Amino acid sequence: MIDYKEIRHLLHEQPQTAGNEQFAHDTIVKHLQGLHPTKVYTNVGGYGVIAVWETKDSSNQAIRHSSIPTIAFRADTDALPIGHRCGHDGHTTILLRLAELIDEANDSRINTLTHSRILLLWQPAEETGTGSRAILDSGILQQYDIRAIYGLHNLPGYPLGTVVLCPHTFAAASTGVVYHLDGRETHASTPELGVNPGLAVAEIINRFSGFNEHSLNQSSIQTFKQSTLICVRLGQPAFGTSAGHAEVMFTLRAFTNDAMERLLTDANNAVDEIAARHGLTVTRSLVEPFRATENNPVCVKAIEKAAHDMPLSVVYKDIPNRWSEDFAEYLLEFQGAMFGIGSGEQQPELHHPDYDFPDALIEPAAQLFFRICRSFSPA
Repeated sequence: MIDYKEIRHLLHEQPQTAGNEQFAHDTIVKHLQGLHPTKVYTNVGGYGVIAVWETKDSSNQAIRHSSIPTIAFRADTDALPIGHRCGHDGHTTILLRLAELIDEANDSRINTLTHSRILLLWQPAEETGTGSRAILDSGILQQYDIRAIYGLHNLPGYPLGTVVLCPHTFAAASTGVVYHLDGRETHASTPELGVNPGLAVAEIINRFSGFNEHSLNQSSIQTFKQSTLICVRLGQPAFGTSAGHAEVMFTLRAFTNDAMERLLTDANNAVDEIAARHGLTVTRSLVEPFRATENNPVCVKAIEKAAHDMPLSVVYKDIPNRWSEDFAEYLLEFQGAMFGIGSGEQQPELHHPDYDFPDALIEPAAQLFFRICRSFSPA
């Protein structure tokens, strides 16, 4: 009998950051070798793994056709530099257990699965927001008629096993933005002969503080925006020189992709206008951009029904999570939804050095995914 707690602990003891997830990759592939998926893709978008099951018809023959409706489930595999302090080791293990449940059902004489394809995706590089795009760019998912894709994230602060649903946005859009302001250095005794970006930097910081929407309620979801000052670099510690270059870095955040586009446009326009008045040139770059994880309401209802049928407690979260998730990239191409599952009211927050995924979540989360799979009924 497979001990999934032991698998989770092995993954926990071998944390690997984005782009380096070979141990997780090899562990997943080894596990799948003991099962019977129709197809396994390895090293997808780096260290990603995709496994596909063709469910069987009444004559116990695998169904193979490119247009067969497909349901997909995704887990992330990478760790933080401080280790598995976000629960991705647990997410990976949940999907391994789901693979076993699918395999057992598909090989049984009384098949409880619908006549469809089932695709499981273990994705690397979630923390940097690059893994989902690398998976999509591989072109493998586009070979299947994916009608729904699901993902989950463990959530501290909620009772263990409680399913947390967001009817629309699950996690916010965010991006780091770096503005490079170039003027002209000069001798500190004659600052009027140079172009010092210092006053422009102060004005930009003040202007960006005005972007913040402080009310958090259901009516503000479409308009919420946030600007967080991250870093400022101005000149050099050379007291004979008036500064000629500066960098200002912010993280911008919004609850919808449309609101994020508006915020980024307003931010860029503000910097351009201020820089022009101060005689500065501007270049900019985005760092780790994440789109908003905008759920499909029908898929959210499917999660709710499966949770009630188990039964698991369900709560609706009116305000989206302010952190970001690159599961959003899949939802730009396929219908789907992401949900939370409570990891305990007294658990430290995600990314805390003391956070550890609770093993008790593995089985109920896998069973919830499996129930969603069993009830899959594409339109």
